[in-house]
Amino acid sequence: MKRELIMKLHADFEQTARHDEELGAEFWLARDLQTLLGYARWENFFKVVGKAITSCKASGYTVTDHFLDITKMVEIGSGAQRDVQDIALTRYACYLIAQNGDPAKPEIAFAQTYFAVQTRKQEIIEKRLAEVDRLRARRKLTDSEKELSGIIYERVGDESSFARIRSKGDQALFGGLTTQDMKNRLGVSKTRPLADFLPTITIKAKDFANEITNFNIKRDDLRDEPGITREHEQNNQEVRGLLKKRGIIPESLPPAEDIKKVERRLQSEEKKLPKTVDRLDHPEGSSTYDE
Repeated sequence: MKRELIMKLHADFEQTARHDEELGAEFWLARDLQTLLGYARWENFFKVVGKAITSCKASGYTVTDHFLDITKMVEIGSGAQRDVQDIALTRYACYLIAQNGDPAKPEIAFAQTYFAVQTRKQEIIEKRLAEVDRLRARRKLTDSEKELSGIIYERVGDESSFARIRSKGDQALFGGLTTQDMKNRLGVSKTRPLADFLPTITIKAKDFANEITNFNIKRDDLRDEPGITREHEQNNQEVRGLLKKRGIIPESLPPAEDIKKVERRLQSEEKKLPKTVDRLDHPEGSSTYDE
């Protein structure tokens, strides 16, 4: 395929994408896509859409999440208008249509690659955001544990009290399984913290229980290990109860990737980002933000 054609098709696909707050996502209209993919007749193109819908169902997705029937008004001459059937399509829907289109058409060949790459980009973005969220949650858990450890030492005066209290909290959160039981279940080394291999939801659950314990120790002026232990156990039990109501069993969740590996990968990706970026030029006399 000639470079000029590729550049034109890329520009056409980018310019045809629409954004609508009501639909809540980027989308394309089927009648626009029909032209982009080289189909002269709507009837022929609609058959391809039908095959794509079948593929969507077979993949386990809800069809209406990706193919949304709409109507729009079009002019038919002399100022008159009439309703025309159309379909709002997600990027994934466009990809399925391209996969089911006529491979002999250069537009189809381009679209198959274009939407595959765009879909992959979206997946990469979503994965990175999830990793950043998990890393932030892990750091916040570290902060709440440091606060809890400090409060316990200040009030109990025993450096080993925190480890015992935290262990009792874990046992309450994980349905009777100890911290070591969970490490064994998830394949975590004895020298590594359990939280480094927990999924985000469990990290946040532990942090939430810590925050409640920290608050209540101060509010109720708890000053002995048995009292603080009971408080921490109860908070973890109640957090566990909330998760169970939503169908989440903490001890049954699979292990997540080592948080240290995630952190190193994010740091490595950060270093690859450009150190300088283009900026908008301000015409002389135009206002700018205060520095």
